[in-house]
Amino acid sequence: MLRQSIRAAGLKVTAPRVAVLEVLQHNPHSSAEQVFTKVQDILSGSSTQAVYGILAAFTSAGLARRFDPAGHPALFESRVEDHHHLVCVCCGAVQDVDCVIGEAPCLTPSDSSGFAIFGAEVTFNGLCRPCQNQAETGPAE
Repeated sequence: MLRQSIRAAGLKVTAPRVAVLEVLQHNPHSSAEQVFTKVQDILSGSSTQAVYGILAAFTSAGLARRFDPAGHPALFESRVEDHHHLVCVCCGAVQDVDCVIGEAPCLTPSDSSGFAIFGAEVTFNGLCRPCQNQAETGPAE
């Protein structure tokens, strides 16, 4: 399945590409460094440069999506269909959230300025449940 996805995207199937796609499928919202660390467990000879290159190729080919939460490193995921993210401003936890209403793109700007819109990225910022609980109870002594 992973090999077929890579091939269908018009990319050559290589062991590092298969490893990166496998990591993304099991570890959504991973930074490039996190992907590299997990890929090292699969292919010990991988380099950070190779992983960055594969992530860029996957993003361009539509196999991966790059997400840039404010104040955090870029994150990558294999879920590329239209969706949004919930981000905890305290701990940085990220969770996917489906579009609430409409078709992709699920938002329509008031003025497209001549752009052909094909996607919208929305980030909902807030506090995750564990951070809310910690804020309510105060710091541990």
